[in-house]
Amino acid sequence: MRIAIAEDSTLLREGIAQLLTAEGHMITDSVGTAVELLRAVAVDPPDLVIIDVRMPPDFVDEGIHAALRIRREWPDVAVIVLSQYVERRHTSDLLDGRGGVGYLLKDRVSDIAGFLDAIERVRDGGTAFDPEVIRQLIATRPDPDTRLAGLTDRERAVLELIAQGHSNASIAGRLFISQSGIEKHINMIFGKLGIPPGSTYNRRVLAVLAYLDHEPTRQ
Repeated sequence: MRIAIAEDSTLLREGIAQLLTAEGHMITDSVGTAVELLRAVAVDPPDLVIIDVRMPPDFVDEGIHAALRIRREWPDVAVIVLSQYVERRHTSDLLDGRGGVGYLLKDRVSDIAGFLDAIERVRDGGTAFDPEVIRQLIATRPDPDTRLAGLTDRERAVLELIAQGHSNASIAGRLFISQSGIEKHINMIFGKLGIPPGSTYNRRVLAVLAYLDHEPTRQ
Protein backbone atom coordinates (compact mmCIF):
# COMPACT_ATOMS: atom_id res chain seq x y z
CA MET A 1 0.00 0.00 0.00
CA ARG A 2 1.24 3.53 -0.77
CA ILE A 3 0.87 5.73 2.31
CA ALA A 4 1.54 9.41 3.05
CA ILE A 5 2.01 10.57 6.65
CA ALA A 6 1.52 14.08 8.06
CA GLU A 7 2.52 14.42 11.72
CA ASP A 8 4.40 17.32 13.31
CA SER A 9 6.07 15.07 15.89
CA THR A 10 9.17 13.81 14.10
CA LEU A 11 9.57 10.93 16.53
CA LEU A 12 6.00 9.65 16.05
CA ARG A 13 6.07 10.26 12.30
CA GLU A 14 9.27 8.31 11.82
CA GLY A 15 8.07 5.57 14.15
CA ILE A 16 4.89 5.07 12.13
CA ALA A 17 6.85 5.18 8.89
CA GLN A 18 9.29 2.51 10.09
CA LEU A 19 6.44 0.31 11.32
CA LEU A 20 4.58 0.52 8.02
CA THR A 21 7.72 0.03 5.95
CA ALA A 22 8.54 -3.09 7.94
CA GLU A 23 5.06 -4.39 7.07
CA GLY A 24 5.78 -3.99 3.36
CA HIS A 25 4.04 -0.66 2.73
CA MET A 26 5.59 2.21 0.76
CA ILE A 27 5.77 5.64 2.36
CA THR A 28 5.29 8.12 -0.48
CA ASP A 29 5.63 11.22 1.72
CA SER A 30 6.41 11.92 5.36
CA VAL A 31 5.77 15.56 6.23
CA GLY A 32 5.20 17.82 9.22
CA THR A 33 2.35 20.06 8.05
CA ALA A 34 -1.08 19.72 6.48
CA VAL A 35 -0.08 22.12 3.69
CA GLU A 36 2.83 19.86 2.71
CA LEU A 37 0.53 16.85 2.73
CA LEU A 38 -2.00 18.50 0.42
CA ARG A 39 0.77 19.44 -2.00
CA ALA A 40 2.09 15.89 -1.97
CA VAL A 41 -1.35 14.36 -2.54
CA ALA A 42 -1.99 16.74 -5.45
CA VAL A 43 1.25 15.67 -7.15
CA ASP A 44 1.07 11.93 -6.45
CA PRO A 45 -2.11 10.67 -4.71
CA PRO A 46 -1.34 7.71 -2.41
CA ASP A 47 -3.69 4.90 -1.46
CA LEU A 48 -4.05 6.23 2.08
CA VAL A 49 -3.03 9.21 4.19
CA ILE A 50 -2.47 9.33 7.94
CA ILE A 51 -2.80 12.82 9.35
CA ASP A 52 -2.71 14.40 12.80
CA VAL A 53 -5.47 16.79 13.87
CA ARG A 54 -3.37 19.60 15.33
CA MET A 55 -0.59 20.73 13.02
CA PRO A 56 1.41 23.88 12.25
CA PRO A 57 0.98 26.77 11.98
CA ASP A 58 -1.87 27.20 14.48
CA PHE A 59 -2.13 23.72 16.02
CA VAL A 60 -5.94 23.87 16.08
CA ASP A 61 -7.69 21.65 13.51
CA GLU A 62 -5.57 21.92 10.37
CA GLY A 63 -5.47 18.15 10.01
CA ILE A 64 -9.25 17.72 10.03
CA HIS A 65 -9.66 20.41 7.37
CA ALA A 66 -6.99 18.76 5.23
CA ALA A 67 -8.66 15.36 5.67
CA LEU A 68 -12.03 16.75 4.60
CA ARG A 69 -10.46 18.43 1.56
CA ILE A 70 -8.79 15.17 0.55
CA ARG A 71 -12.14 13.38 0.92
CA ARG A 72 -13.72 15.94 -1.42
CA GLU A 73 -11.01 16.37 -4.04
CA TRP A 74 -9.39 12.93 -4.06
CA PRO A 75 -12.22 10.53 -3.18
CA ASP A 76 -10.13 7.47 -4.01
CA VAL A 77 -7.61 8.31 -1.28
CA ALA A 78 -8.44 6.68 2.05
CA VAL A 79 -7.96 8.83 5.15
CA ILE A 80 -7.06 8.05 8.75
CA VAL A 81 -7.06 10.92 11.24
CA LEU A 82 -4.81 10.25 14.21
CA SER A 83 -5.08 12.37 17.35
CA GLN A 84 -4.57 12.56 21.09
CA TYR A 85 -8.12 13.84 21.56
CA VAL A 86 -11.49 14.05 19.83
CA GLU A 87 -12.12 17.14 17.69
CA ARG A 88 -15.92 17.39 17.69
CA ARG A 89 -16.41 20.48 15.54
CA HIS A 90 -15.64 18.83 12.21
CA THR A 91 -15.19 15.13 12.91
CA SER A 92 -18.84 14.30 12.26
CA ASP A 93 -18.32 15.59 8.71
CA LEU A 94 -16.04 12.61 8.10
CA LEU A 95 -19.11 10.38 8.51
CA ASP A 96 -20.36 11.30 5.05
CA GLY A 97 -21.74 7.94 4.00
CA ARG A 98 -18.59 6.69 2.29
CA GLY A 99 -16.07 4.23 3.60
CA GLY A 100 -12.33 4.58 3.42
CA VAL A 101 -12.09 6.75 6.51
CA GLY A 102 -10.97 6.36 10.10
CA TYR A 103 -10.39 8.38 13.26
CA LEU A 104 -8.09 6.76 15.79
CA LEU A 105 -6.77 8.05 19.08
CA LYS A 106 -2.99 7.94 19.26
CA ASP A 107 -3.12 5.39 22.05
CA ARG A 108 -4.32 2.97 19.35
CA VAL A 109 -0.87 3.02 17.73
CA SER A 110 0.52 1.11 20.73
CA ASP A 111 -1.81 -1.73 19.72
CA ILE A 112 0.20 -2.52 16.62
CA ALA A 113 -1.99 -5.35 15.39
CA GLY A 114 -5.14 -3.24 15.82
CA PHE A 115 -3.53 -0.25 14.11
CA LEU A 116 -2.40 -2.31 11.12
CA ASP A 117 -5.82 -3.93 10.87
CA ALA A 118 -7.48 -0.49 10.88
CA ILE A 119 -5.23 0.65 8.03
CA GLU A 120 -6.14 -2.37 5.94
CA ARG A 121 -9.88 -1.96 6.61
CA VAL A 122 -9.85 1.72 5.71
CA ARG A 123 -7.80 1.11 2.55
CA ASP A 124 -10.33 -1.55 1.52
CA GLY A 125 -13.21 0.93 1.84
CA GLY A 126 -14.21 0.25 5.43
CA THR A 127 -14.21 2.50 8.47
CA ALA A 128 -12.14 2.54 11.64
CA PHE A 129 -13.58 4.94 14.20
CA ASP A 130 -12.29 4.54 17.73
CA PRO A 131 -15.28 3.73 20.00
CA GLU A 132 -14.36 6.67 22.24
CA VAL A 133 -14.47 9.01 19.24
CA ILE A 134 -18.00 7.97 18.31
CA ARG A 135 -19.07 7.98 21.97
CA GLN A 136 -18.04 11.63 22.35
CA LEU A 137 -19.67 12.60 19.07
CA ILE A 138 -23.06 11.41 20.32
CA ALA A 139 -22.63 12.41 23.97
CA THR A 140 -24.98 15.38 23.60
CA ARG A 141 -27.84 13.49 21.94
CA PRO A 142 -30.94 13.95 24.15
CA ASP A 143 -32.89 10.83 23.13
CA PRO A 144 -31.43 7.31 23.36
CA ASP A 145 -32.00 4.87 20.52
CA THR A 146 -34.58 2.23 21.54
CA ARG A 147 -34.39 0.11 18.39
CA LEU A 148 -31.88 -2.22 19.99
CA ALA A 149 -34.62 -3.72 22.15
CA GLY A 150 -35.50 -6.04 19.26
CA LEU A 151 -32.03 -7.56 19.00
CA THR A 152 -31.30 -11.03 20.29
CA ASP A 153 -28.51 -11.57 22.82
CA ARG A 154 -26.27 -12.90 20.06
CA GLU A 155 -26.98 -9.95 17.78
CA ARG A 156 -26.27 -7.56 20.64
CA ALA A 157 -22.95 -9.32 21.28
CA VAL A 158 -22.03 -8.99 17.60
CA LEU A 159 -22.96 -5.30 17.57
CA GLU A 160 -20.95 -4.63 20.71
CA LEU A 161 -17.85 -6.10 19.06
CA ILE A 162 -18.49 -4.02 15.93
CA ALA A 163 -18.60 -0.94 18.14
CA GLN A 164 -15.24 -1.92 19.61
CA GLY A 165 -13.77 -1.90 16.10
CA HIS A 166 -13.48 -5.63 15.43
CA SER A 167 -13.62 -7.00 11.89
CA ASN A 168 -16.01 -9.78 10.89
CA ALA A 169 -13.18 -12.30 11.11
CA SER A 170 -12.24 -11.12 14.58
CA ILE A 171 -15.86 -11.27 15.75
CA ALA A 172 -16.21 -14.78 14.35
CA GLY A 173 -13.15 -15.91 16.27
CA ARG A 174 -14.28 -14.35 19.53
CA LEU A 175 -17.82 -15.75 19.36
CA PHE A 176 -16.83 -19.11 17.82
CA ILE A 177 -19.14 -18.57 14.83
CA SER A 178 -18.35 -18.89 11.12
CA GLN A 179 -17.81 -15.67 9.18
CA SER A 180 -20.90 -16.44 7.10
CA GLY A 181 -22.85 -16.72 10.34
CA ILE A 182 -21.52 -13.34 11.47
CA GLU A 183 -22.54 -11.80 8.14
CA LYS A 184 -26.08 -13.14 8.62
CA HIS A 185 -26.23 -11.68 12.13
CA ILE A 186 -25.02 -8.32 10.85
CA ASN A 187 -27.62 -8.26 8.10
CA MET A 188 -30.31 -9.03 10.69
CA ILE A 189 -28.99 -6.17 12.83
CA PHE A 190 -29.16 -3.77 9.89
CA GLY A 191 -32.74 -4.86 9.20
CA LYS A 192 -33.90 -4.47 12.79
CA LEU A 193 -32.24 -1.06 13.05
CA GLY A 194 -33.92 0.06 9.83
CA ILE A 195 -30.66 0.55 7.92
CA PRO A 196 -31.44 -0.61 4.36
CA PRO A 197 -29.00 -1.30 1.53
CA GLY A 198 -28.06 1.89 -0.25
CA SER A 199 -28.49 3.99 2.88
CA THR A 200 -27.06 7.50 2.58
CA TYR A 201 -24.76 6.79 5.51
CA ASN A 202 -22.35 3.93 6.05
CA ARG A 203 -24.43 1.06 7.45
CA ARG A 204 -21.79 -0.20 9.84
CA VAL A 205 -21.20 3.27 11.28
CA LEU A 206 -24.92 3.85 11.73
CA ALA A 207 -25.22 0.54 13.59
CA VAL A 208 -22.35 1.56 15.88
CA LEU A 209 -23.98 4.94 16.49
CA ALA A 210 -27.21 3.18 17.46
CA TYR A 211 -25.34 0.93 19.87
CA LEU A 212 -23.34 3.73 21.51
CA ASP A 213 -26.43 5.95 21.73
CA HIS A 214 -28.23 3.18 23.62
CA GLU A 215 -25.48 2.01 25.96
CA PRO A 216 -24.58 3.93 29.14
CA THR A 217 -21.50 6.13 28.75
CA ARG A 218 -18.41 4.32 29.95
CA GLN A 219 -16.06 6.10 32.28
